[in-house]
Amino acid sequence: MKTAPSLSFSKLGCVKGGRQLFKNVDYRLEAGHWLYVAGANGVGKTSLLRMVCGLASIESGDILWNDIPIHAQREAYRQDLCYLGHLNGLQESMTVDENLAFTSALGGIAPAPSQTQEVMQRFGLRGRGRQLVRHLSQGQKRRVALSRLALSPARLWVLDEPYVAMDESGVQLLADLIASHLKSGGLAVLTSHQRVPIGEIPAQMLELEAK
Repeated sequence: MKTAPSLSFSKLGCVKGGRQLFKNVDYRLEAGHWLYVAGANGVGKTSLLRMVCGLASIESGDILWNDIPIHAQREAYRQDLCYLGHLNGLQESMTVDENLAFTSALGGIAPAPSQTQEVMQRFGLRGRGRQLVRHLSQGQKRRVALSRLALSPARLWVLDEPYVAMDESGVQLLADLIASHLKSGGLAVLTSHQRVPIGEIPAQMLELEAK
């Protein structure tokens, strides 16, 4: 049985283009909670999320998953991580079904067809499994991307502007999905221009400031 997960930042810093964006950031996030990363444009919110995902190098300090630096457990950490950026990251030449199956395989899982169908129905994609992604609207593409979250067993969700290109019902669907993830012992880190409540779980705030 897995222990309750935690994510920590220790003296974390970021330099971009020769400019210090932030430094000496210390924080700890426990299971069942979510972190809202805030700050002015250009202060490094997306850079921090990319560092958490291993998509950008850590210039100073450390990021720890379950009190172990992420660079010391790359494969195990990757299995526990699901990232959704402001871009959907979908293969336009593949169908909806193929995109979901491909992403699940990358995460080392093979969801049952009934599970995939239930998720697609929840996100308003019923009957679109064989449709090429390139033929979907932007809102529908976003719902396909969000369906990958619902199928993922990852305990840490990192979400960069997750509500982009979504209507009101889609925003609420995602908020409910995150709330369910937290109730099951997961964690979420997100940045967004839209302040959306996540169930009854209050946001923990990390305000980044330029140094």
